[in-house]
Amino acid sequence: MRWFIFVLLAVAGLFYVKWYPYYGRAFVAASSHSIGHSILMGDQASAPAPSWSAALGYALAYGNAIWKAMVLGLLLGSGVQALLPVNWVQRVLGGRGFGSVMAGGLFALPGMMCTCCAAPVVVGLRKHQASPGASVAFWLGNTMLNPATLIFTGFVLGWNWTLLRVLLSVPMVFGLGYLANRMTTSSPRVPTELLPTEPEPRSLAEVGKRWAQIFVRMTVRLIPEYVVIVLLLGAVRAWMFPHIGPAMGDPWFWIVALSLAGMLFVIPTAGEVPIVQAMLALGLGGGPAAALLMTLPPVSLPSLAMLWRSFPARLLVAIAAAVVGFGVLAGALASLLGLH
Repeated sequence: MRWFIFVLLAVAGLFYVKWYPYYGRAFVAASSHSIGHSILMGDQASAPAPSWSAALGYALAYGNAIWKAMVLGLLLGSGVQALLPVNWVQRVLGGRGFGSVMAGGLFALPGMMCTCCAAPVVVGLRKHQASPGASVAFWLGNTMLNPATLIFTGFVLGWNWTLLRVLLSVPMVFGLGYLANRMTTSSPRVPTELLPTEPEPRSLAEVGKRWAQIFVRMTVRLIPEYVVIVLLLGAVRAWMFPHIGPAMGDPWFWIVALSLAGMLFVIPTAGEVPIVQAMLALGLGGGPAAALLMTLPPVSLPSLAMLWRSFPARLLVAIAAAVVGFGVLAGALASLLGLH
């Protein structure tokens, strides 16, 4: 029964929040070659100057785009702990080999969540002793292997951009997942704070009570710091993303700078597509645009903060640095290939 409840929640929730809306959005992208305005700066060449208004405006726009997925992520993350048997999670996702990494990445494909909405599920997986590699692959796979976003990218930016993203996303997701397992092999024991502290519930009443308790605890722990960081990023985004114009071109400096900014900033699912489209229209070079396409989705400062108790700090730093590296590589390839 617990399995049935979890699968029903996952299928029904993803259908309502992700699958059905994205199905319709794909036809819009195919017909209009657009999926909306850039959430970063709208129709302007630069983001608004740092202010409380800029912070609140971005937080409200971002929150309106992701709140349903965030609620679903919290329900699934707490549901993993309340509904799924620990031994099953350990057996499928707890191994230190590449098999668990592959499983984590494949389980991410139907999720299609943004990095912050996937974070509560990753917290739940780690609590149930999924390996770091499987958890990282699941986390990054939700954004970088998102089938809907890849389709949007093709219709809006061109299929050459989709190909570039796929060729780099596969090694990012599975390579960094494998790296996560290798970086933690010296500490095979699960940290105490990640171990389940309560016995497995038996009756549906116990399951419901435990699920509610975990949901509340997870919400109280994750959401306040998440909201604060989103407000901060919304306020200072003009400092992170400069005025866009043809003069920027493809220099390595902007590829590196926007790779770093893209890794730190937070956007909703597929938000990178209209951002890159708008910046290309304003004259941004293909190199910096490719860097943003690869670094805006997978991680962000809020999602890193949400997961700092679930992974060793050095692993999260390594993942963030590697994402910047993939952005720089994407920028170099786009410049070399003349993408625009």
